Amino acid sequence: MLKKYLQSIFDVESQGDSREESYYSSLEALIKELADDLSKKSVVVTTLPKKTEGGNPDFRIWDGKQKVVGYIEAKKPG
Repeated sequence: MLKKYLQSIFDVESQGDSREESYYSSLEALIKELADDLSKKSVVVTTLPKKTEGGNPDFRIWDGKQKVVGYIEAKKPG
């Protein structure tokens, strides 16, 4: 799982024109795969959700029952 994620971000970086948002799909795939491995089939990932009290997170993680589990602020590797 981690090897696949690292290969994915390496591939994006190798193109030479990436921004922070270029890596979002790689991280979202990792989160979903991790949730599946942990038998959390109902986990929902929202990329670039609405602004919250705490700011503008890059990801919001739901438990599938309309409860927010957490937020993720992503940064470009490097």
